[in-house]
Amino acid sequence: MPQPTDTTQPTNTTQPTGPAFATPTDVAAHGEYAIRRDPTDPRPLYRFTGRITADGSSGYRAEPGRYHLYSGWFCPWAHRVLLQRALHGLEDVISVSYVDGTRDARGWAFRETYGPDPVNGFTLLRDAYEATEPGFDGHVSVPTLWDRQTGRVVSNDFVTLGLDLATQFGAWSNGADTYPEHLRAEIAELDSWIGPQVNHGVHRAARDTAIRATLLSAFARLEDRLADTDYLAGGQLTEADVRLWVSLVRYRGRAGDPAVLPPLSDFPQLWSYARALYQLPAFRATTDFTTFTDPSTLLPGWEVTPTRNA
Repeated sequence: MPQPTDTTQPTNTTQPTGPAFATPTDVAAHGEYAIRRDPTDPRPLYRFTGRITADGSSGYRAEPGRYHLYSGWFCPWAHRVLLQRALHGLEDVISVSYVDGTRDARGWAFRETYGPDPVNGFTLLRDAYEATEPGFDGHVSVPTLWDRQTGRVVSNDFVTLGLDLATQFGAWSNGADTYPEHLRAEIAELDSWIGPQVNHGVHRAARDTAIRATLLSAFARLEDRLADTDYLAGGQLTEADVRLWVSLVRYRGRAGDPAVLPPLSDFPQLWSYARALYQLPAFRATTDFTTFTDPSTLLPGWEVTPTRNA
């Protein structure tokens, strides 16, 4: 005689699924990643330019737990924002996850290398952009700041994003001030030449003699500036140091053929300055040399604590 069904027991046999990951990078199948811009399109390359404000006047109020940073270990622009997060002690305020370091035409993706997207379960960073702007046709980049509350991308503008982390989360910060009012004009002046000559020159210097000459001239100028100070502006650690350091640590590692470039140690003050910053916990914790430097080109001595301005 058939036994009655025990309706007190669950009948759902669906097995829990694991984290979602993108398929491996496959340029043959998907093509190379390219930034395709319509010359008539007035929108900026970094299209999302929302600002975080302490009082919420921008529409995005600084709040703990609200924002998530999509980042990449390899990227100097993302590194700037990671440094500001760490320097201001915001690790428990703004969460972070990392995309894989390779991409095809689909853009940056979440793979087993660094784990899944813990917020939305996206497999491609493009999914976050598409959720914000359906039919998105622009540049997919790191860093990208996601707002859990509105379910959209706030910003992929690495300059203003880093400044907002440095200035708008004071209620949860450790008290650091890397963008003080009285030094902002000097930081901007430094960026007016360090930006084009160093930040945008490091990765092209090995392939272009004019860019290489400009970069090395900037290094000589920095060498003189650092001869009697530990930092670039005002005798304290600022955004200016953050912007320069992420390029110094990638020098020769990103430049292509390091054989045509002198080692950073040829500039004693600059080399000492770079190593001194690396001894700070925030710089060390946010740096993974393996993601942007061939081990054969890594200059030994980063672990050595230098004597500044000796």
